[in-house]
Amino acid sequence: MGYTFDNRTALVTGAGRGIGKAIAKKLAAQGVTVICISKSDTCKKVAEEINAEGGKAEAYAVDVADREAVASTCEDILKKHETVDILINNAGITRDGLLLRMSDKDWDDVLNTNLSSSYYWTKGLLRPMTKKRWGRVINISSVVGLMGNPGQFNYCAAKAGMIGATKALAKEVASRNITANAIAPGFIKTDMTGVLDEKTSEAILGVIPLRRMGEAEDIANTCAFLASEEGGYITGQVFSVDGGMAM
Repeated sequence: MGYTFDNRTALVTGAGRGIGKAIAKKLAAQGVTVICISKSDTCKKVAEEINAEGGKAEAYAVDVADREAVASTCEDILKKHETVDILINNAGITRDGLLLRMSDKDWDDVLNTNLSSSYYWTKGLLRPMTKKRWGRVINISSVVGLMGNPGQFNYCAAKAGMIGATKALAKEVASRNITANAIAPGFIKTDMTGVLDEKTSEAILGVIPLRRMGEAEDIANTCAFLASEEGGYITGQVFSVDGGMAM
């Protein structure tokens, strides 16, 4: 399905694989110029795929948890592009373990990569949106940010934090015609879920009313709608794309 975009530029973090890659390719297919971000060079391969398919994309290898690196990259991007109209904060990692066994590093790594990074990118790219009086910020949270999950104290905290930040941002920038929304994916078929054994996979399917995992494209489709003109009257909301887990 096609949505309305008017010469928009989007930045997608964690675009080297999985959900981020699907979002980048979906937006590019809609005619959006996409800036792909990942810690490794995988984002460059995604940008090359998009360009080969007739889209417009470029890539920057950046550690999203590095405050100074993100600030410098934002400056470079805004010198080339007057505005990044659509910001997708998607980058994330897991360092699972029960709280009593969790190291400070596992806490810091997950909070910095999953939550602080969304602060760095949003702060670095928001001002031109306010001047243009048009913008979309979409934060990819998680169903466990709504429900909690044992063994993911750090991950749940980060993803719940994204939801609170989204709601606060939505109220701050609404007068500038900028929307901010969150998407809370459930279990999606990605590299992360691909390593699960059969017993674990069966247990997961047992708590999903639709009895199947989602596809990365399910998240990308929701993201494309929220980023489009058609999604312009929706802000401060959390969209659970989870097969019914959180209902």
